[in-house]
Amino acid sequence: MPFDGDLSDDLALALRLADAADAVAMSRFDAADLDVQVKADASPVTEADLATEQAIRGILAQERPQDGVFGEEFGASGTSARQWIIDPIDGTANYLKGIPMWTTLIALTIDGVPRVGVASQPAIGRRWWAASGAGAWTNVPGGEPRRIQVSSISEVAESSVSFQSIAQWDEVGRAEDLIRLSRAVWRDRGYGDAWPYMLLAEGRLEFVAEFGVKEYDVAAVVPIIHEAGGRFTDIDGTDSIGSLSSLATNGRLHDAYLSLLNDHDETAQ
Repeated sequence: MPFDGDLSDDLALALRLADAADAVAMSRFDAADLDVQVKADASPVTEADLATEQAIRGILAQERPQDGVFGEEFGASGTSARQWIIDPIDGTANYLKGIPMWTTLIALTIDGVPRVGVASQPAIGRRWWAASGAGAWTNVPGGEPRRIQVSSISEVAESSVSFQSIAQWDEVGRAEDLIRLSRAVWRDRGYGDAWPYMLLAEGRLEFVAEFGVKEYDVAAVVPIIHEAGGRFTDIDGTDSIGSLSSLATNGRLHDAYLSLLNDHDETAQ
């Protein structure tokens, strides 16, 4: 959906929010005395999750006091059509185990549509960002930012996919669909969390899908995927970040994947 407006200031702010978040999260990464608790939904939360979201909220309170905020750890506040959506540490299980594949996700939605997205992985020195109409970008260590785009692969049999985890698909009764997918593609891996979406935006994967996702898990990746030329829907093909499922592709193969997963069309190419 095209956007008629200037988002440069919002994107600049989102990048500064990511800088602040990186500093907080990295200060406690792999700490021997990291405090870890279990939330009501049985998922882990660390002191770093809480502190990182608080740092982001503190800056937003100063810089965008009229905007709404929705974060994984502290919920929603404000009723503005402009809402910042935050996952302070996407991949907390990796974070608390000292595995560097975790991401801070920062998005700005306007009238419910993600328009600005930043995904920052400071433990590996990588970051991706986008704003509607401004392209999708990543950092290059020691060099200038590089614009990214999805792959041109147009055959399912030549595609590489990430499915997050077998258990996730099995829990929603879609394990057979996952097996069918694995038989139809060139390569399948469960990379997990936000990173495979960024690999897709860089043209290294053609498909990422998962279940049980909340808005804060995917809002930031949507502008990055769209601006890289890809497509994002839920698993049924609806344009939504609130359906508890996601399907991101290089665009060319989106309908073929939907057919393969939902219509049991084993010949979709």
